[in-house]
Amino acid sequence: MEICPKCGLPREACVCTEIAKEEQKITIDLEKKKFGKMSTVISGFNKDINLKELAKKLKEEFACGGTVKGNRIELQGDHKKKMKRALIEFGFPANSINE
Repeated sequence: MEICPKCGLPREACVCTEIAKEEQKITIDLEKKKFGKMSTVISGFNKDINLKELAKKLKEEFACGGTVKGNRIELQGDHKKKMKRALIEFGFPANSINE
């Protein structure tokens, strides 16, 4: 059985990601890109969150393209109105998300 090096619990019972989700101060912004295209930018994640996995889930949820750049996720299109609800569904607390 594998043990988590941070919390000392077995991998199946590890609570590190849940704790990390509660410590976030996430911001959702819109950026205007080249040719007037809009892009939704989600930032404020700490290193304990798997951004590639979260970006993949968000791209599937909103049926759009996107990427992870540094410590932020960029999605093609304007998804600001629906983003908070989606992040709450993925386990992030509502009070940690700023629009």
